[in-house]
Amino acid sequence: QVQLVESGGSLVQTGDSLTLSCVASERNFRAMGWFRQAPGKEREFVAVWNWGNNRPYYADSMEGRFTLSRDRAKNTVWLQMNSLKPEDTAVYYCAAGDPILTTLKRETSYKYWGQGTRVTVSS
Repeated sequence: QVQLVESGGSLVQTGDSLTLSCVASERNFRAMGWFRQAPGKEREFVAVWNWGNNRPYYADSMEGRFTLSRDRAKNTVWLQMNSLKPEDTAVYYCAAGDPILTTLKRETSYKYWGQGTRVTVSS
């Protein structure tokens, strides 16, 4: 069973930057990345690294502000978030699994999930 451990969540101010990290206990999946769930809302896709074609995919609304990086040897991905806004406030979940390209942004495509790390952006 793959275990995912997130870290880096914090209380920050509007405009700040923050980097989240996720470490997997083993390498047994094709993609690894992030979803988030804001208070009162459904969980939504943020970004994922697809090791199948070795490139990241982003939610349209976050591309440009968020950058995903990875270290395959360390089973780790980092999500750098810039110019944070109050609407970025959410619990950020690391996810890993074997989606195909057309299902990369669906949470049902991911078998493994972390416990979440909270990001709060104050105005």
